[in-house]
Amino acid sequence: MYAVFEDGSRQYRVQEGDVVKVDYRDVQVGSSLEFGRVLFLQQDTDVKIGQPTVAGARIVGEVVGFPTTKVYIQHFKRRKNARRLRGHRQPYTSVKIKQIVA
Repeated sequence: MYAVFEDGSRQYRVQEGDVVKVDYRDVQVGSSLEFGRVLFLQQDTDVKIGQPTVAGARIVGEVVGFPTTKVYIQHFKRRKNARRLRGHRQPYTSVKIKQIVA
């Protein structure tokens, strides 16, 4: 069983037990999150395609943590003594999918 849901401007394909990184939310670790915009749902051979969403379907997840990775951006121009180093750290919320409710 798997589903495709939309969060923000991105779509995620998930199964129960998967861990996904979604946009940052100000919630506590261990709290429950619910995603209501389910676009596609597949159970065994039964397939439901939403127009635009599947009615009554939702995805329940639990917040696991807040992973971040720092990306370094470096600009360099040779023979000009011009260098610039910048960093950016994007916050995310890591969610473990507990249940897909049809």
